Amino acid sequence: MRAATDPSPPIVPTRPAWPWVATALRVGLGAVALVAGLTKISDLPASVRAVRAYQLLPEGPAVLIGNALPLVEVILGALLVVGLFTRVSAAVFGLMLGAFAIGIGSAWARGLAIDCGCFGGGGAIDPGNTSYLLDLLRDVALITVAAVLVRRPHSRLSLDSALDLSL
Repeated sequence: MRAATDPSPPIVPTRPAWPWVATALRVGLGAVALVAGLTKISDLPASVRAVRAYQLLPEGPAVLIGNALPLVEVILGALLVVGLFTRVSAAVFGLMLGAFAIGIGSAWARGLAIDCGCFGGGGAIDPGNTSYLLDLLRDVALITVAAVLVRRPHSRLSLDSALDLSL
């Protein structure tokens, strides 16, 4: 505590760095979603093949998800990059990433040799070319980023801030 006669200036708190950190996390997560969606949206049959390769869904839902997933990723990615509905967008993308991680873990546990199809492609591959552990570590890291943004979504250069949205 300062004495009443202390001539030093009062301590002024500096602006916290968190909003800039959140901005980097938000834009980075959004860029991942955008790249994943854009690489798949140009080849929807490959996206459907990738979903089928996991052997988790009946044909109808596999086709529906394979066709819809790239568009959903692009929309969520764009929302995250511009910072609109950040909390909801991060939550939905985080849940999707969780589903992807479960699918990858399931494929690994069942001995399937598939490419995850995370950034296009997908389907059966040579067993020596699988990268399940790296895919899972990447997804866990991205889920962590999404969870952080759900908890603390306020960031700089976002439409949420400009429009004063508190979602």
